[in-house]
Amino acid sequence: MMLEARVIEGSTVEETMREIGRRARGAARVLAIAPTAVKNAALAAMAAQIRAAAPAILAANAEDVATAVRDGLAASFLDRLTLNPARVEAMARGIEEIAALADPVGRVLAGWTRPNGLVIERVATPLGVIGIIYESRPNVTADAGALCLKSGNAAILRGGSDGFRSSSAIVAALREGLHEAGLPVDAIQLVPTRDRAAVGAMLRGLDGAIDVIVPRGGKSLVARVQDEARVPIFAHLDGNCHVYVHAAADLAMAQAIVVNAKMRRTGICGAAETLLVDAAVAETHLPVLVAALRAAGCRIRGDAATRRLCPEVDAAEEADWSTEYLDAIIAVKVVDGLDAAIDHVGHYGSHHTDAIVTDDPAAAARFMAEIDSAILLWNASTQFADGGEFGMGAEIGIATGKMHARGPVGVEQLCSFKYRVTGTGQVRP
Repeated sequence: MMLEARVIEGSTVEETMREIGRRARGAARVLAIAPTAVKNAALAAMAAQIRAAAPAILAANAEDVATAVRDGLAASFLDRLTLNPARVEAMARGIEEIAALADPVGRVLAGWTRPNGLVIERVATPLGVIGIIYESRPNVTADAGALCLKSGNAAILRGGSDGFRSSSAIVAALREGLHEAGLPVDAIQLVPTRDRAAVGAMLRGLDGAIDVIVPRGGKSLVARVQDEARVPIFAHLDGNCHVYVHAAADLAMAQAIVVNAKMRRTGICGAAETLLVDAAVAETHLPVLVAALRAAGCRIRGDAATRRLCPEVDAAEEADWSTEYLDAIIAVKVVDGLDAAIDHVGHYGSHHTDAIVTDDPAAAARFMAEIDSAILLWNASTQFADGGEFGMGAEIGIATGKMHARGPVGVEQLCSFKYRVTGTGQVRP
């Protein structure tokens, strides 16, 4: 049977969303105390259902992609939207990887005994109901549903209109897996309408049903969520990521890292958008790096110093230093040493992910200590800014704020905590 969420007949969008919130809250109470074995059984069933439903998922996705092509959407957008058999299989494997993770719920985070004999423990608990608002990435549907389930949370998913058919097919498979394992199917619900009013209802919290909102998408979406949300959010606004090639950088290493950081997948938030090259090695390193990027199909916008060494580069404008291209374009600047690189990232960066390439441990240590980003890398590509690459079994997004979750938001970050205090009859004097 197909266990799909539907707009309640005769109801307004607001009424439908409130009912979704009510059902999610009920499911969350069950999930909060669900044994690890039951959650893992559900995840295994969800992965199996994704594989079984692959033809239906791919057919739905083909319709979404055809519509997006007809509407003239950008190539980077189409890349994020498009599924193929390998990507569907990757979704199923991702769910299985999440199942293999340790259960974050019930972990004793800290414990101590007071002089009066009270035993105090800080214990991890689910957040409750998590609303995820995202664009054009059907794989987020599976990742988010699985991560929320593993961490004992109910999920309300609002995918992008362009991927509505794909997300609907994926959620139907996930709900079949929940049903098979005996967990409430309303633990994972897809907002059953493309109406943007549903987003506003989620941001208002659905009468207290939603505990946290996670936006995952473009700048306009995240800005709206940050402006309008009446509940806490885990989010990043921009992924303006930098690679700094320091004076002590190995050129071959720098070339491999820079090309990968920019060009492996240009449309992800961990893609490098600005390359900083130390003036001390600009003459030897910059032409090689520019040539390698151009050979990989990247367009380059450089400052005056870059263009003196590489006249074929287009002139950069002030706006380029703060632009998240999500495309095969990179801004390049020659900087006068480590201090200038740190200043540039501090001024223009988005606190997401930044990397230094150097053989000088002291320079790397300063870069990683003084730059206030969620993820910092030394001699590695920014494309590792991903929960799966961190061993988290996928992530629901990257958070650049400083409260609670920061960096990849995986199962541990989807938990809060409570205190358990055990006494032997103590009363307070």
